[in-house]
Amino acid sequence: MSLKNDRSAEDIRLSAERMKRARDEPGFSSLRGLGAFGIIGWSVAVPTVGGAFLGLWLNKVAPQNFSWPIALILGGVVIGSFIAWGWIEKEGPDQRGDKR
Repeated sequence: MSLKNDRSAEDIRLSAERMKRARDEPGFSSLRGLGAFGIIGWSVAVPTVGGAFLGLWLNKVAPQNFSWPIALILGGVVIGSFIAWGWIEKEGPDQRGDKR
C-alpha cells in the first residue's frame, strides 16, 4: 500500500468535524430568504383579506355609519404586521449577532 492513498485518522476526524459543523450551522441560503419573505407576506395578507371579507359580511348583517371592510382591513394589516414581526424576531439574528 502506498502512503499517498491512505488517509490518516486525523484527516478523517477533521473531515467528520467539518461535515457536522455544516449540518449544525447552515449558512445563508437564498431559498431560505425567499421562504422567509413568503411567510412574512402571507402573515400580512391572510389577516388583511380575512378582515375584508368579514367586513363585507358585517356590512350586510350590521350596517354602521363607518365602513366595516375598511376598518377590518386596517385591523388585519396591524395584526398581520405583529405576526410578521414575530417571525422576523424568531428567524433573525440574536443579540450577539449569531444566527439561531
